[in-house]
Amino acid sequence: MTIDRFVLAFAGTMILVSVALAHYVSEYWLFLTLFVGANMLQAAFTKFCPLAIILKKCGVKPGEAFS
Repeated sequence: MTIDRFVLAFAGTMILVSVALAHYVSEYWLFLTLFVGANMLQAAFTKFCPLAIILKKCGVKPGEAFS
């Protein structure tokens, strides 16, 4: 799995988890969804993603977006 696919899978998982937590626990969990979405948007323009940097240091194979 490349860094790109891992980042997308992680972001999707965090969004689904935060929506479930917002439904069952507290609506304030939607701020996590907002944070993940904002981070994805800024990463699209700046190519800066903290998770991608961590994965690269761990030796995960780079993709095209975060190389």
